[in-house]
Formats: sequence, C-alpha cells, structure tokens
Amino acid sequence: MAGKGLGLMAHLMRRAGFGATLQELEESQAKGYEATVEVLLHPEDVPEWDDDLFRRYQPDLNSVMYFESAQAYWMYKMINSKRPLEEKIALFWHGLFATAYGKLNHAKGVVNQTDTFRRHGLGSFHNILMELSRDPAMIFWLDNKDNHKDAPNENYGRELLELFSMGIGNYTEDDVKNCARAFTGWTIANDEYMSVRASRDSIWPSGRIDWQFEYRPEDHDDTEKKFLGRTGNFNGEDIIDIIAMRPATSWFIAGKLYNYFVSDTPNEEAIAFLAEEYRKSSGDIRSMLRALFLSDYFKSEDVWYSRVKSPAELVVGTARLAGSYQSPRWDITNLASDANFMGQEILNPPTVEGWHTGTEWVDTGTLVERVNSSALVIGDTVQPGVQAMIQRLKGGQNSYQPAELVDECLLLLGSLSVSNSTHDRLVEFAANWGEVSFTPEDAASCSEQQVVELLQVILATREYQMA
Repeated sequence: MAGKGLGLMAHLMRRAGFGATLQELEESQAKGYEATVEVLLHPEDVPEWDDDLFRRYQPDLNSVMYFESAQAYWMYKMINSKRPLEEKIALFWHGLFATAYGKLNHAKGVVNQTDTFRRHGLGSFHNILMELSRDPAMIFWLDNKDNHKDAPNENYGRELLELFSMGIGNYTEDDVKNCARAFTGWTIANDEYMSVRASRDSIWPSGRIDWQFEYRPEDHDDTEKKFLGRTGNFNGEDIIDIIAMRPATSWFIAGKLYNYFVSDTPNEEAIAFLAEEYRKSSGDIRSMLRALFLSDYFKSEDVWYSRVKSPAELVVGTARLAGSYQSPRWDITNLASDANFMGQEILNPPTVEGWHTGTEWVDTGTLVERVNSSALVIGDTVQPGVQAMIQRLKGGQNSYQPAELVDECLLLLGSLSVSNSTHDRLVEFAANWGEVSFTPEDAASCSEQQVVELLQVILATREYQMA
C-alpha cells in the first residue's frame, strides 16, 4: 500500500506530536529516524512559535483574561508550533497533573502552568514535581494555600502520592499526613486577594492578578516527621527527594508514559524497560522517551494505531493537515469547542484524576462529533494544506483509477495505513466516480470535490481515529 516506507516515521510523528503532512514526513525521512528523534527531544534547538501576530490581531490572547482565550491560545500553539513534542508533553502533564479553570476561575494561572510543562516537561521528574509544588495554580487547585502548620490540609499531599507520583498501595495514611505537614507554608504570595470579598477579587478591568509562589517559614511545621520509612525535619523539597528515588515512582511514570506514547493496552515488559531507564537516568524524561522511541516496543507495527486519539490530538492533527488556523481567525474558539464536545475540555479537566482515556474517548455521541469535526476541517478546499494535497495529486498524473486514488489520498493524509477491509471499502466508495481525471477538458472542480469527499471518508475510518 502507498507510503509503507514512511509508516514508521508517520507513527513517530503521531505519537511524539500531532501527526505530520506528507512533506514533513519526507523531510524527516531524509534526516533519518534517529536524527528525527533527537530533533523532537530537543525543542529548545528549534525557534519558538512567534505569537506576536496572534496577540496583535486577537488582543484577548495577550491578557488571556477569558477561559475561551486561554483555550484558543493553546490551540494556536499546538497547531502552529514547530516543537511538536514540547506541546505533546505539555498535554501529557496537563492530563496527569489535572488542574481545572472551573475551580481557579483564573485563565492566566492555568496557562502559566502549561508554560511550566513546556519549560520543564522533558527534564527530570524530580524537577517537574518541584516546579509543580511551587505552581500557584496547583497550590490553589489542591488547597495548599490552606495548608497551615496549626491546621494541615492533606489534599495536595494525598494527590501527590496517589495520582501524581506513586499510586495507591505504596504509602500509608501517616505518610499522607506527614507529607502534608512538610508542605505547610508553601502558598501564593498574593493570596490575601483571594480571601476577601468578590468585589476585591474582580476580574475587571484587566483580569486577575498574576499569582506568584511564596514560602512562609513562619507557617511551616518544622517538627520531626516520618515519611516512607525515613525520619527527619522534612520540608517539601525533602519529600520530593524521597519520592523521586522510590521504585514505585519509576514504575508509575513508566506506565503513564507507555500508555500515552505507545498503547492503551499495558505491556509489563515494556514498562519494566522504561522503569529501568528511569532509575539509570535519575528520572530524566528525555532519556526515557529516547529509549522508548528507539525501542522495538515502540517501533513494532503491533502498536501502530493502538491508541485512541484524544479529542485534542484529533482536532489539532486534522487542522495541521488542512493547514488551518495558521493566521488569526475569530472562529478558533469553535475548534476548542469541538474538542470540548468530544469530551476533552482542555485547561478544564473534569476531576483531579484528569480524563479517562482509551476507548472511553469514544461513544455513539462523541464518535459523531469526531467524524463531523474532522470532515468539516478537511472539507474546506481553500485551506493551504488541502490545496497542497490536491495540487500534489494533479502533479502526479492526469487521472487515477479508484484504488490508485485511495492509495494516494492515504499517503497525502500522513502515510496512513489501513486494514485490507478498510481499504476495500474505500475503493468501493471511490469506484462510484470511476476514473478521476484532472485534465483541462474535464471538470477540474468536480474532480477536486471528489478528492475532498474521499479525504473526508478516510478521516472517518477507524485508523484515522487512532494514533
């Protein structure tokens, strides 16, 4: 089938990013697989997305006062960034360290947290936990601003152990209590504004104040604590030191990375391989992902199309293929809404557990949304990516038989591989038109419309809905 040689590269770009156009795949193929992995793993070597244009034409993206503005801002970045893994890892940490606008009512606060994930998301897990513990949005989200030496609040301490680093069964209730005591005094510098009446905490005229972290030693419990078998006058930094070196933590993070980057079905051998890399690299996420992307666990065709794309992956990946939203457009919020309707309201996860992924992304309602949204985006023939596909078809040959047209369209959609049964159904659909010709004497516009209709049907296939 067309594009088989690009299959592995396409697989890598779906997992380490949001998919890639045929041109991007060919450029990466010319560099080589291992070299492409290194480029992905070092986003700092690629120029940042220049968002000045978007901020100028859509001023609400500058202040990010509104939730819709915050969602639009991240949509623009995911679609246009030349650092796909940086955005993908930010989305990973956002799902794991789920922090929601719904409680914060502070759009800039959640956006600032995603910026933290971009800066530190490929670094050591120890450092990521340290930055997370100092993040004002997390401090507000899990009530550590209410965690005082004379009145401990266990919310952050509990979720740090249960959901963020180790998992249930690897700590005791006493560990939770002592963890919370260690984080007393870690708060928000300007939280006095949050304790007064709403009239003092108004979002008008310029939005909420930009929260900052503050450590208050006078509010810290500096007495002795016992935590995970150790005893000492622990502060939050000490707790993170202990957590980061635990075997349970290596397995926990390895499992999360495998699920996100490889398959919805766990593989104990592969997770053990990643956990060992965690221990060898002292929890360096970049090292773990390098080992993963270069491993047979990742490269094997058995795991291609074994993950259901999250709504954000689907919406962003389709927009990138179509070349949509490369310049400011007022309806970018509609794109974020599409992901919302599919079950993933970015920057506003439903609970501290984040989203339930895998097959739970798809039901009879959300599947219709997924298909309709993708078809609408790829059906806009004025978009540069769609035009590029059509022009490449025209430049290839003057006419195509149904099977040829299907193979070329699968290639144009990122070297998509489909099952034999799916391929047969696509050919049956294309056979309704017979030979599709792009010669001047034929109705070119009619031929272009037929190509777009076929692209829309391909986007409805199981394979396209999977990563």
